[in-house]
This record gives sequence, structure tokens and C-alpha cells, in this order.
Amino acid sequence: MVTGAGRGIGRAIAVELAGMGMRLALVARSPDSLRTLAGQLGRAAIATPADVRVAGEVRGALSRTQEELGPVSVLVNAAGVYHHGRVSEASEDDFDRVVDTNLKGTFSTCRLALPGMISMGRGDIINIASIAGKVGTANRALYCASKFGVVGFTQALAEEVREHGIRATVVCPGSTNTRFSPKDVEGKARERMLQPEDIAHTVRMILTQEPTSFMSEIIMRPTRKP
Repeated sequence: MVTGAGRGIGRAIAVELAGMGMRLALVARSPDSLRTLAGQLGRAAIATPADVRVAGEVRGALSRTQEELGPVSVLVNAAGVYHHGRVSEASEDDFDRVVDTNLKGTFSTCRLALPGMISMGRGDIINIASIAGKVGTANRALYCASKFGVVGFTQALAEEVREHGIRATVVCPGSTNTRFSPKDVEGKARERMLQPEDIAHTVRMILTQEPTSFMSEIIMRPTRKP
């Protein structure tokens, strides 16, 4: 199951995993983008539209996934939203939108997928955070708060589930060439930024490591500063 699969990093990860021979449940709020991608991937994928902020919708997507594809052995949380602006100008709705999507959404998908993984005695959870989850920067306080939360949540989760043969990894990319944060990439050379496919390649690396080890945290930066 890949959340945020409709575009950007999530979409690139879904394409990469389909190329590895996996069958995928694609999760995002936009049914049209999911159906387009599922059509491109053919029998490798099904579209399961859901808003990760709503636990009932996540539960429904997971139930359909289990009915059509079987138990979820790999969960990638790439769904996310961004906020740029000063704390003094942010609203409670801004805070709720960012934290509920980026942090609560990650919690909900993990919580609902874990019983199946525990019963199988294996599984991989990969949560896409950000460099903003490691270093606070001006005008990104809400986003940083959510991504710091994802980092801490994943670190703690990894300690809880490793005894069940489940590996939890957090990936923290730097500047990435997507439409996600346009105000942060103004004036930057997009060709020097990380590309969504770079993060997808890292997910492949995580999933193909030997089963006796796991990478708990990966920080990614472009080779040259944008």
C-alpha cells in the first residue's frame, strides 16, 4: 500500500514497486489520478481512494486491499501536505490540515496495517518525512512540527515492532523537484534537486536489504546544492 500515490514522490514509489513485481494498492484523495496510474500499471495496481486524515476511509481502503490483494506486507506513507508562512499568521485550520495529514495519517495507516503484519511475522513500513523533520527553519514551523513527529513516531514504532520481524524506516529527503513546496524552490536549479525517482530508488534499496538488518533512518540530499 502506497499513500500519496497520485503524484510526486508517492507516484514514483508506486511505479518503482510495480517494477519490482509487487501488486499495489494506490491511496490518495484524487480518484482520477489514482485510476490513471492504475491503468498505466495494469494488473499490478488497484486504486483505493481515501483521505488519510479519516481513519474510516483508511480502514475501507485497507479492507479492499486485503480482499483483492491479500495481507499488506509493505506500507509506504508518502501522503503529505505543505504549509509556508509565519506562525503568527497561521490558523488552527492550517495546523490541523498539516498535522492531521502528515502525522495522524501516518499513525492511522500504521495502526491499521500492523495487526496483519504481526500475524504474518514480517513486514516493512517506510514513512517519508523530510529534512524539515530534522532541522527547523523559518516559515515552515507547521510542516516541521508534523515531520519531526513522523521521525519520532517511526523511531519509536521501530522499537515496538522489530520483535515481530517488522522493519520500520523513516526517509528524510532534502529539496525535491515536485510541485509540493513551490515557495521553497523559487530560484533553485530544479535539475540539481532530488528527483522523486531518487526517493523511489531508496525505497527499493530498503526493501531489498537482507532480512537480518534494517535501516532505521535515511537522510537524503542532492549531490550538488540547488
